[in-house]
Amino acid sequence: MIFRASSLKRLSTNMLPFADAASVGLPLGQLLRLSLFQVSVGMASVMLLGTLNRVMIVELSLSAMVVALMIAIPVLVAPFRAVLGFKSDNYRSAIGWKRIPYLWFGTLYQFGGLAIMPMALLVLSGDRAIDADWPGQIGATLAFLMTGLGMHMTQTAGLALAADRADEETRPKVVALLYVMFLVGMALSALVIGTLLRDYSALRLVQVVQGTAVVTIVLNMIALWKQERVNPMTKAERDAPKPTFRDAWTDFAGGGDAGRLIMVVFLGTMAFNMQDVLLEPYGGEILGLSVSATTLLTAMWAGGALVAFGLAARWLARGVDPYRMCARGILAGVAAFCAVIFSAPMESPILFYAGACLIGFGGGLFAVATLTAAMTLPVTGVAGRGLALGAWGAAQATGAGLSIFIGGTIRDLVNHAAGNGMLGEALATSATGYSVVYHTEIGLLFITLVALGPLVRTRALTPDTRATLQLAEFPT
Repeated sequence: MIFRASSLKRLSTNMLPFADAASVGLPLGQLLRLSLFQVSVGMASVMLLGTLNRVMIVELSLSAMVVALMIAIPVLVAPFRAVLGFKSDNYRSAIGWKRIPYLWFGTLYQFGGLAIMPMALLVLSGDRAIDADWPGQIGATLAFLMTGLGMHMTQTAGLALAADRADEETRPKVVALLYVMFLVGMALSALVIGTLLRDYSALRLVQVVQGTAVVTIVLNMIALWKQERVNPMTKAERDAPKPTFRDAWTDFAGGGDAGRLIMVVFLGTMAFNMQDVLLEPYGGEILGLSVSATTLLTAMWAGGALVAFGLAARWLARGVDPYRMCARGILAGVAAFCAVIFSAPMESPILFYAGACLIGFGGGLFAVATLTAAMTLPVTGVAGRGLALGAWGAAQATGAGLSIFIGGTIRDLVNHAAGNGMLGEALATSATGYSVVYHTEIGLLFITLVALGPLVRTRALTPDTRATLQLAEFPT
């Protein structure tokens, strides 16, 4: 009976998703608990890139350029993700913690930004007692800046902490699990937030956004609790000379393909994310979809990304080069934006949803492929895991932020020209600005393919490389 019970326990544990990502240094329970910080970051992403941009443009009647600028504000701190990762690699505290302080303060910034955000947006839209724009502008800028800084700090330190605690064999699986939890957090929060905002009102907006802030701090507190061992340091150890960021970056960039990979990540992220501020307003303004219906687009995007992750695991198991897998994601993105463009003249919400799902699929495959490539770059000398993951995240976040602002600006400028008849009678519609943005993204995707070309190897991954990745064992 004892033998059967123990066998049943092992069988049930092995059947759990990501059970093989656990290790002696990072048991499965602690790993799943740590992954909750990615859920909170996913919720904030849905707020910034999904729900709030549609509410600000359609319900609050703010200019798409202003909305794009607000959402792009976190790009101001995105390039510093590599610095944050480096700092957490070399942070020295009296009790020996390196990552937890960055996780904690990132959580506080994220909570504070979401807490003041709804009131700031209402004031920005004109719901105020005084005839002045600056209170709303300052409040909204501060809210988005704090939220963005918190997301970057929390995600960089959390990924580095997970990589620290995992061993060499399970480290790629752990990072894979954390990426999936980010997508799961986006999908679930999109469904919940969409349901709660079905009957939109200013009060309901405040309740939902501030409720997200409370859930964020609760999830992150659970995630970071006892995740880093107390290991007191002596004063001599704390005062010892620290490596410089320049030395660490030189070691990281010496990997050979690091510079071109970062450029590919930047260009590809711009191509996939220029529509982030426009996709839901496009559904509401052009196709007449409700707030609840357009919020479901984020769930469709996340579902497509999860499918891409499963396929990536199978392809890596067969020895497919990550850079070739990246190219497949780019081509899927081209098809996705074509579907979104044709959904307007065909008046087809189904085609629109299919395009959104394909955007998630292509973007997810692109992200997984580039993350896999970044994890296998040689990191030597004083360069640590935090720097490597921070550099990948910095390129991704910077590309996303810039593309969001550029996309909103293009849409406003083109629609202004179309409305004044400068583009001809055939293009004098509100869909013209959106269409130009989507066509621009298709062009950027082809530019990304050109930049990716020198990285693509004619050979498949060797068995040794597959053993290093271990992402092929992702449960499908």
